[in-house]
Amino acid sequence: MGVFKNMGIKFANRMENIKSSAIRELLKLTEQPDIISFAGGLPAPELFPIKELEKVCSRVLNEEGQAALQYSSTDGFLPLRIQIAERMKKLGVECTAQNILITSGSQQGLEFSGRIFINEGDVVICESPSYLGALNAFKAYLPKFVEIPMDEEGMIVDELEKALEQYPNAKFIYTIPDFQNPTGRTMNLERRKRLMDLAIKYDMPVLEDNPYGELRFEGEHLPTLKSFDTKGLVIHLGTFSKIFCPGLRLGWVIAEPEILQKYIIVKQGADLQCSSIAQREIYRFMEMYDIDEHIANLINVYRRRRDLMIETMKAEFPSNITFTHPEGGLFAWATLPEGVDAADVLKKALEEKVAFVPGEPFYPNGGNANHCRLNYSNMPEEKIVEGIKRLGKVLKSL
Repeated sequence: MGVFKNMGIKFANRMENIKSSAIRELLKLTEQPDIISFAGGLPAPELFPIKELEKVCSRVLNEEGQAALQYSSTDGFLPLRIQIAERMKKLGVECTAQNILITSGSQQGLEFSGRIFINEGDVVICESPSYLGALNAFKAYLPKFVEIPMDEEGMIVDELEKALEQYPNAKFIYTIPDFQNPTGRTMNLERRKRLMDLAIKYDMPVLEDNPYGELRFEGEHLPTLKSFDTKGLVIHLGTFSKIFCPGLRLGWVIAEPEILQKYIIVKQGADLQCSSIAQREIYRFMEMYDIDEHIANLINVYRRRRDLMIETMKAEFPSNITFTHPEGGLFAWATLPEGVDAADVLKKALEEKVAFVPGEPFYPNGGNANHCRLNYSNMPEEKIVEGIKRLGKVLKSL
């Protein structure tokens, strides 16, 4: 196996900038059954609608098996795109099937966005911290990241305005307005409006990543950025991964037809199409069952788990550690004292059989090592309590 090193194989320069995802590497460790993991952004597997899907899959194969197992169109199964367009109206997004491309999860939409927009050295504006999977997707195309700081109300739009004045030729603004990954914060209504005013003023595309928007535990649903879009600048990414089943790998991109056509061309080159059978299964599930009832069940379970994690952190963590109180989604974000490296804390935590994701990889330009992301959706309640107690013990020992 060592011969490979001497073969003089030359990889593309972009490969030097791509590192294995810290989250994926951690997930390998967390597959050990004795580890209590707050690391991945995983839904609760016990809530997957397995019995219902048995009936759905049987019906799809029996009634439309030949079409379900055949190649199909790149832009996606038309009845499913019509369903998504109808669902998006509830979020204030007026669109039709012609505005929608089905993707392999919203992660593929992120990767395609990098491919379509970014030349080497181009500026990408994003929240700081931001979703690690998006940063890794964009990094392949060698951009310069301009970070916009956040507070409890989301991206600080005054700072965004300064960045747009300095970089009016930036390629796009990337944001997760609802229950942001990794912080769990939600951008308030005023900032959403101001962000869109700025985008329109500067003719700046906005990549609105919305995987968690329907998982709101309390308070009012806030309108999407796309709902304020009067110039067709917002590219909206959605997914079934967090509200249904991530293993089906289905998401969507919503954009103006001229922009969407670029995504369709790129998808043709990448993988031709998403799974024909998976698209028909989700479509049939939404025909046969009430997906909103399923989402309501997720919300009830995740709300209890969030409450339990927050209560236990209050009781078990040292008083100089702060954490967010998300109104929905999958994550809380803890801030450790300055000078404490969460990666060092993780090593000790793994000895106690508990895992989380250190915060530094969520900052595009590094630094800020004294943070950690904690997922509450995946572990049952008794493990949340036990895991936070173990983590509290590690933090007190430091």
